[in-house]
Amino acid sequence: MTELKDINDEKIDAACQKLKQEVEKSGYHLNPDEEFTKGLISGLLVNEARYGYWACPCRLAKGVKEEDLDVICPCDYRDPDLNEYDACYCGLYVTDKIIKGEKEISRVPERRPRDPLMRKAKETGSNKKVPSLSKPVWRCKVCGYLCAREEPPEKCPICKVDKERFERFM
Repeated sequence: MTELKDINDEKIDAACQKLKQEVEKSGYHLNPDEEFTKGLISGLLVNEARYGYWACPCRLAKGVKEEDLDVICPCDYRDPDLNEYDACYCGLYVTDKIIKGEKEISRVPERRPRDPLMRKAKETGSNKKVPSLSKPVWRCKVCGYLCAREEPPEKCPICKVDKERFERFM
C-alpha cells in the first residue's frame, strides 16, 4: 500500500503509465490531458494511502470499503457516463470521440445516489433467483461482464476489478 509521504512525481508517473497500459488493453482511454490525468492519479494514490483502495478523487469516500465499492476506480458509473457523455464523472476516462478531438469534455452529472440506503436498494434490487439455472449468474458492476458459476471470479477478466465488485444477477 502506498503511504502519503511516498507520493511523488515518480510514483505518479509510474502509476499513470501502468494504468494507461491496463486501460488501453481493455478498450478504454485515459484523458489525453496529461497534467489533468496525473492530478487525478495523484488523488487516487492519496486515497489509496488513506483508505487502502483507489476511491474516486472527485467524490467523498467514507473510508469503509464496503460502502465505497461503487466509487473505487474504475467506478460503477464509468460506463454509463462514457456512453452518455463520452467522459466519466471525474474525467479520467474518455471515449474515442474525445481522443480524436471530435467532441470536448463537458460537465458530467453525478449518478451516485446521495443516500447510502438508496445505493443499497439499487445494489440488491436485481438479485432475483431464477430457479431454472443450475448456477447463479454474477455481473460485474463496473463493466457488465456476466458469468454463471458458484462464485464470481477473483478478478473480472474484462476490466480487472476484484471479486467484491460483482453482484448476483440471477
